[in-house]
Amino acid sequence: MPAHDYDVIIIGGGIHGCGIAQAAAAAGYDVLVLEQTALAAGTSSKSSKLIHGGLRYLETAQFRLVREGVREREWLLRQAPELVRRVPFYIPVYRSMKRRPWQIRIGLAVYAVFAGMGPETRFATVPRQRWPELGGINTDGLVKVFRYTDAQSDDAALTRAVMRSACALGAELCCPAQFISAARTETGYAVRYHADGREREAGCRVLINAAGPWVNLVLKAVTPVVNGLAVDLVQGTHIIINQRISDGVVYVEAPRDRRVVLFMPWHGRTLIGTTETVYAGDPAGVRPALAEIDYLLETWRHYYPDAATGISESFAGLRVLPKAEGAAFYRSRETMIHSDSTTHPRLLSIYGGKLTTYCATAGKVVRRLKALLGPRPPRADVRHIILHAESPSQ
Repeated sequence: MPAHDYDVIIIGGGIHGCGIAQAAAAAGYDVLVLEQTALAAGTSSKSSKLIHGGLRYLETAQFRLVREGVREREWLLRQAPELVRRVPFYIPVYRSMKRRPWQIRIGLAVYAVFAGMGPETRFATVPRQRWPELGGINTDGLVKVFRYTDAQSDDAALTRAVMRSACALGAELCCPAQFISAARTETGYAVRYHADGREREAGCRVLINAAGPWVNLVLKAVTPVVNGLAVDLVQGTHIIINQRISDGVVYVEAPRDRRVVLFMPWHGRTLIGTTETVYAGDPAGVRPALAEIDYLLETWRHYYPDAATGISESFAGLRVLPKAEGAAFYRSRETMIHSDSTTHPRLLSIYGGKLTTYCATAGKVVRRLKALLGPRPPRADVRHIILHAESPSQ
């Protein structure tokens, strides 16, 4: 049995694993992160690149999630000014749309209230003479355009910045490191992993499973047996078109099924997404499906019939959502922190979650750590740490 080399070992170098590492190290705990390929290699580099509350989640009454999201958006704008920036969002409303102008106005009013009603969080109606700001959008049947603000970030760069901060606070990163197994001991876990061409072993008092779509696969390698939550992996595909149509995000309904699709500025081009398709394969093998690409292109052509359609890039990520019948849209996006208080009270598994709320999730995990291990002399207040972009030499 190995000595307790660490207070905490975290499996997974996505935004949640890195965020927990940063918060735990700031709280004074000794931390090791094991990442199998590269930081943000999975879902944390394949999101819609948005820092937002999730306006559309108001439709499914996820008010707590939206309130938390807009609060965290404002915090990230202050603490990561090199990585997160405000962007305008435009909602064109057509006669044929499911969502009527009065419904959108109510949703935007609630969204602004959650954000504190500051001057940069209010919404407005865009006058007809300014509709060209939407870059040549189809105006047939267009009756109104709303404008509000959210924020955008490079998701992978943000994840790396959080991990750099964690390491500056004393956390260790082992990458690439392939997790093999974990066995419960009297006071923690013995963790086996493969790194630097050989098998290694380390001990910890608390094991955190932040493996994203691999979360239940990690649990299968833990002894004694631990039951995870029943979830679906839901694939979200994005495409990038070789044309930029706006300085902001255009928020539309897909003509085929009335789902929300976003057209987002991205490095001089347009990022389009996303889809929601239940995925049953190996998480490492997720790829954009031709049907998803066709769906996104169909939506793009409907609103921008004269724009370019050349795809320069496509990618797919996986959301972890509660298993349920019906459309993924109606399932909760709340982060779930799962543990078995009987057999594995010192094993915490992170299910789901949003890029925007990673620090709030990390704070909840650290409160669990303090209950399990007791408090330690803190090294920093994670809510006051400034995150910086990578220098050119990094």
